[in-house]
Amino acid sequence: MSPRRRRYGLYFQLFPHNIRQPEVCAFLRGLLRHLRGPVVLVWDNGAIHGGEPIRTLQARHPRLHLYRFPGYAPELNPDEGVWQQAKRSLANGRPDSQQELARHLRSHLKRLRGSQSHLRACLRASDLPGV
Repeated sequence: MSPRRRRYGLYFQLFPHNIRQPEVCAFLRGLLRHLRGPVVLVWDNGAIHGGEPIRTLQARHPRLHLYRFPGYAPELNPDEGVWQQAKRSLANGRPDSQQELARHLRSHLKRLRGSQSHLRACLRASDLPGV
């Protein structure tokens, strides 16, 4: 959320495979190029969210502030609302390929990104304080 404009944003990148630290670092570098000012990221305790590559990136970019959710706390993660909406949107489809599924998912996420009310709902559905 932009603190000045109080506008919500959704940034995503899809991969056909499980991502690793290099993909996470590339995504974060892209996010830092796109956004001005401090970037505060709250994420889960996944192994890809830690380690030397992430620490190095954070040291190089002091405006990047990384915080972790507690051990298992999906109720705090607004991302759960994003995926819940995506699953509802895609529930009755039957894509013929992984590429078609990715197209449908990308289309849904772009629509969601354009809806401040839907993004707000994802945040409010979480138990994050102050949202």
